[in-house]
Amino acid sequence: MKPRSSGYGAIRALVHCFAFLFVTPVFAQGPLIWALGDSLTAGYGLPPAQGFTVRLEQALRKSGIPATVRNGGIAGDTAAQGRARLAWGLRGLGVKPDLVIVELGANDMLRGLPPSATEKNLDLVLADLHRRKIRMLVVGMKAAPNLGADYARTFEAMYPRLADRYRAPLYPFFLDGVAGHPGLIQADGRHPNAQGVDIIVAKILPAVRRALPR
Repeated sequence: MKPRSSGYGAIRALVHCFAFLFVTPVFAQGPLIWALGDSLTAGYGLPPAQGFTVRLEQALRKSGIPATVRNGGIAGDTAAQGRARLAWGLRGLGVKPDLVIVELGANDMLRGLPPSATEKNLDLVLADLHRRKIRMLVVGMKAAPNLGADYARTFEAMYPRLADRYRAPLYPFFLDGVAGHPGLIQADGRHPNAQGVDIIVAKILPAVRRALPR
């Protein structure tokens, strides 16, 4: 077979280049939201279509906001681990997000880590986002009753304190409306089922909408 000329190859490459431009969707049609968190954000135990970030994106679009919500949740992550991957997670998005939802601290609490250490790591996360001029929504968590009243008081107080420090909006409790309702929790007793996720999304949606740039 006769080899094709180099000129033909150049034309073919150019055609492919233009084809790529026309078939590739524009990345940022609406606001980009990154949810930095743990298994609650990641959608642990659920099919991807039933996870928090997918359902939140659908709810935002249904409400008229053509947002893209990227899943930055990793099961088991503490606040320190979330802080350690913040920079490369932001780089991986490709563009600066319009909002970062920070949902961390639950695993620190479940492990009984000192709230002071959790607060320090969350502070570093928020400080970095503030330095980058990225809007954020701080999402709080409540402590398990078995850890005692003193621990709960200290742990739960850090979220509003940090939100105030960085003048960021606060959503006080990620599992609001779901915690304490066995029918909305998976068999492990910790993670919301699909119905629970839908309740979480419905409750947090107004806070997310308010936190986005106008």
